[in-house]
Amino acid sequence: MAEEFSRSVEDGLRLAKRIYFGNDRAVAPPKPPASMTKSETGFLPTGPMVYAVINDPAIVDNPDIPSYQPHVHGRCDPPALIPIQMNAIELVAECYLDTALVTLSGTWRLHCVSSVRSSDCRIAVPMGAQGSILGAEVSVNNNRKYYFTQLVDLEGDIRKENWLEARDGGFLKPHIFTFDIPQIDGGSIISVKFRWSQNILCRNDLFSLLVPFTFPDFVNPAGKRMSKKEAMQVKVNAVTGNEFQPHQMSHPLKEKRHSDEGTKVFTYDSNVLSFTKSDFRFSYIVPSSQINGGVLLESPSSGDFGEKEVFCMYLSPGNLQSYKVFRKDIVFVIDISGSMRGKLIEDMKSSLSAALSKLDADDSFSIIAFNGESYQFSSSLELASKDNIEKATEWINMNFVAGGDTNISNPLKTAIEMLSGGRSSVPIVFLVTDGTVEDERQICDMVKKRMVKKEAISPRIYTFGIDTVQLRMQELLDKASSLILANITVETFDNWDKVELYPSHPPDLSSTGPLVLSGSYKGRFPETVKVKGVLADFNNFDLDVKIRKFKDLPVEKLCARDQIDYLTAKAWLLENKELEQKVVELSLDTGFMSEYTGMTVLGHDLAKSKHKAKLKRKYTTRKRRNIQGEPVILLPNMGIGFGDLTRTMENVQPGCEEPRLPDQAELLVLAASHCCGRLCNHCCCMCCVQCCGKINHQFANAITQLCVGIGCYSCFSCCVDLCCADMDG
Repeated sequence: MAEEFSRSVEDGLRLAKRIYFGNDRAVAPPKPPASMTKSETGFLPTGPMVYAVINDPAIVDNPDIPSYQPHVHGRCDPPALIPIQMNAIELVAECYLDTALVTLSGTWRLHCVSSVRSSDCRIAVPMGAQGSILGAEVSVNNNRKYYFTQLVDLEGDIRKENWLEARDGGFLKPHIFTFDIPQIDGGSIISVKFRWSQNILCRNDLFSLLVPFTFPDFVNPAGKRMSKKEAMQVKVNAVTGNEFQPHQMSHPLKEKRHSDEGTKVFTYDSNVLSFTKSDFRFSYIVPSSQINGGVLLESPSSGDFGEKEVFCMYLSPGNLQSYKVFRKDIVFVIDISGSMRGKLIEDMKSSLSAALSKLDADDSFSIIAFNGESYQFSSSLELASKDNIEKATEWINMNFVAGGDTNISNPLKTAIEMLSGGRSSVPIVFLVTDGTVEDERQICDMVKKRMVKKEAISPRIYTFGIDTVQLRMQELLDKASSLILANITVETFDNWDKVELYPSHPPDLSSTGPLVLSGSYKGRFPETVKVKGVLADFNNFDLDVKIRKFKDLPVEKLCARDQIDYLTAKAWLLENKELEQKVVELSLDTGFMSEYTGMTVLGHDLAKSKHKAKLKRKYTTRKRRNIQGEPVILLPNMGIGFGDLTRTMENVQPGCEEPRLPDQAELLVLAASHCCGRLCNHCCCMCCVQCCGKINHQFANAITQLCVGIGCYSCFSCCVDLCCADMDG
């Protein structure tokens, strides 16, 4: 999908050369930066973008100054995507603990479609680390048309029979979200507001916010006199009670105000000659010399979520220099089944080799490769010496050959057995697979039983899919290399049956950032909370956590993503419909996506309504419904899913879709346009007209005969395909 999107943008930029901007010599046809042409995904958005979806190239024109160019025959399949010009952009980020709530607002003009024609527009927004969509709103020509996204219950919504499934949209990549707005008139002004939640990167006491915010030159409006405005605002509440200090920023933000609760606001607002070419970065330091924590309380705004109150609890690592880190024992359990062939297995080799090179000399490791069988690098753990790392790399290159079925249970049991009995380190399993298996729940039960055995520290299992292996393996290895507190328990909750903690077994605390837990409770919350754990020197640790209250802290938003993930996993493991419904309710209440909810796009022509303001207010609540007769479009590619056993058994690679065979009419259209499309791929119609006007008659006759011959050959080939499609075999 990403490669096709990038090629469509490249085609759109070529097609945009048809647009005539008058006699302004400052305006030149759009040229992509050199960096965009180096890979198959070089034209993916690096900041929020809006594209005109062009099926018919004849509609491409300046809506203000028609150029009356020659008609273009044929259609674009897949559609070309022309980046449309941006007039203004604003970014607002609210930072709490390790989470940022981001709101992006911008205006664009459909500058590349004739004023008497219309086209769909595709909105693409890249998000920061582990971004989660919270919603989007689009208005056209000052609210003449209004569109918004809305979460729906995929199973229980009574309107689902009337949903239209969108062919395009959803997640282009894990961090790029797209959706289409239908039939926008040429020259229209499009206003977009997009909201999401993302992680703040943390290391010791340094917190860093990164938002994709780089814009290519071709989004700048044509002409020097066209206004271009960009604005940015960051609101930071460190929550911990410590005074934070700004560290670095990518843009010249200035402190605007400072509240009594420790909140600081930084702003930047300017008219610019061209939009920013650097991502938005803002980092700050929250100084602390020791492990600290707190509990944040908030009552929900409605009576939802079981009429319970919610809380958020955090542990912050402070400065790493004050604490020792745990030594690691790691077993890498790697899938080498048939579906891992090609690029996947090569990426896995390089990722694993890079991970081994990052191990400390006093760490221990081993490797188990599996398909239907298991293959061990060693029968016991080996020290991560230079010689052993080199031997392991050679073993990887020799034994990582994709083929066979997928059997996870046996190699995972072997890995846990290898890690049993350790007393001076943290045992860790890195499990990498690209498929699902029949006995997944039995595997989880086996692991759970092993965890309840009275060992000093039970094995930790890090699991992730093959599509994100390079990035995630490095992130998880960094986290495993900086663990400072393990076996964390909340003693206060052990004897209180009116509280739920998510997750019920807290993860380890590392110097890579604060550990954030969440939960719900009934009744009165305790005045103090005691947290216990084990330090890297295996001394016991305990901390009395402070209870803190804030007026405007969005506690429910900070907790929702982790709560939904935990409850979804629990509902799947127990096959519990009540828990699934609980996830649905939490998703609809907070706006965070889940596996049981979908995202729809609804629209309405507000110019035809007598109650525009009332309708718009109605759309902003959870209980909003589509106006009768208006379409409800369900976006695809929204959830991760629970695996596909059939595709795993058939060794189908992740992301591979079965090709759709064209029907007979499409074959005839392809026959008519395929050949000329190739020849004219790199030139515009005006260039062709000017060129043809300068050739003599003899050359024109020769070109005509050549085109007829090639056209007949192309039609003959397609006719053969068409006849074969009608044959019984």
